[in-house]
Amino acid sequence: MTEHQLLEQLQREEEELRFEDFTNETAYQTGTAIIDKALRENKSIVVDIRKDGELLFYSRLNGTSSGNDDWIGWKNNVTHHFGRSSYHTHVLLKSQGSTVEASGLDPATHKAEGGSFPLRLKGNDAILGTITVSGLPGDEDNGMVVSVLRELLGK
Repeated sequence: MTEHQLLEQLQREEEELRFEDFTNETAYQTGTAIIDKALRENKSIVVDIRKDGELLFYSRLNGTSSGNDDWIGWKNNVTHHFGRSSYHTHVLLKSQGSTVEASGLDPATHKAEGGSFPLRLKGNDAILGTITVSGLPGDEDNGMVVSVLRELLGK
């Protein structure tokens, strides 16, 4: 798959994987589904779900550390700044031969790696929050979120 095709796929996922409503219970169900998948696959991850800046779900599996929490924050910052998943931003910047720093952002607080997915409602392009995974390579962090959202949303 070319970078252009991957960017198109990532954009489609962001358009398709939107919720009708997102409550605290939805965050719990989503976070728990991601953790369950990680446990089944023997993956060590951290899951962080935020809505309107408020932490609604957090879980850290064995094999992770506070360093993963740093990555959660850095990736969330990228998602909020660019309005896209952190993986989409990673692929886009790489395809342009660019970096977060060249975009005018502090690389100490913004890292364009996969794992932070924008939380949006159907019919609304505003980002309500983020669903973020850390602990795997960036493309796999992103894939963990996307695969669970596909299951939950029937896509």
